[in-house]
Amino acid sequence: MQIKTILFPTDFSNGARAAMDHAISLAKDYQAKLILLYVIQDISVAEWYIPSSLSAADLVEDMQKSAWNEMDKWGAEVAPRVKDVEKMVVRGVPFVEIIRTSKEKNADLIVIGTHGRTGIDHMLFGSTAEKVVRKAACPVLTVRIAGKEFKMP
Repeated sequence: MQIKTILFPTDFSNGARAAMDHAISLAKDYQAKLILLYVIQDISVAEWYIPSSLSAADLVEDMQKSAWNEMDKWGAEVAPRVKDVEKMVVRGVPFVEIIRTSKEKNADLIVIGTHGRTGIDHMLFGSTAEKVVRKAACPVLTVRIAGKEFKMP
């Protein structure tokens, strides 16, 4: 198998941080391009959740600024270790944008953390990693946080 491009979607969580180490290692081993992707959740899905004192446009602008600030930090951490790094911040439904980006960028592999959103976000949006695994055209490597193993009932 030849791996030239690896897509690493992140939500900047601890689960994504665990997956990032694997993405970096694979990119170095295969001398592959590493694409860091953050998807700003389409807020129309949860407009009822937004306080009336905020405008949707202001909220999206703040989310984009915050996302790029965090992406720049993660990118700076990756850049000295991987030759070819691309950073992307897009808006939409996370699993859809991850799959779209993997196709547009001809990703050979997606590396994604399994533990990101929790609580109401997970209830509203479901497991992004699970949807990516089921719908992606390329192989997907999922990475769990150490200590989060499934416990048998």
